[in-house]
Amino acid sequence: MSDGPLTITDIIRLQRPPLHNPEFAFLSACHTTVGHASSPDEAIHLAAAMQFSGFRSVIGSMWSVDDEVAGPIVSAFYENMFDRSGRFDCTRAAVALHKAVKKLRKQIPIEQQIVFIHIGV
Repeated sequence: MSDGPLTITDIIRLQRPPLHNPEFAFLSACHTTVGHASSPDEAIHLAAAMQFSGFRSVIGSMWSVDDEVAGPIVSAFYENMFDRSGRFDCTRAAVALHKAVKKLRKQIPIEQQIVFIHIGV
C-alpha cells in the first residue's frame, strides 16, 4: 500500500456505493484470519471484514504462508471453482479448498495444509 496501510474501515468504505454483488475473495497473505496485538480493540479480522462488507465467501490464512506452497494450492483451488458450464461459483469454495489440499497433501508440510480456512457460503 503505497499511500499507507489498508484498514478494515477502508474496506468497508469501498462498499459505499456497494460493489455489484461481491462474491469471493482469496486472501493469500499471512494472518488474514487473526487479529493483531497492536489493535486489540478490533473485533474482526481482515477475512471477516471482507465478508462483513458483502463478500459471500472468503478464504483466509491463520498464520504464515509459504510462498512456494501458496501458489500450487491457489492454482489447484481455482481448478474446482467453476461449474460444468464454466461459470465461476463461489458456493464451491469450501470443497475447492479441500480438494486442493487433498491433491497436494503428500507434497506440502502439515502446517501449510491447514493454514487456509473458508468463511461464508
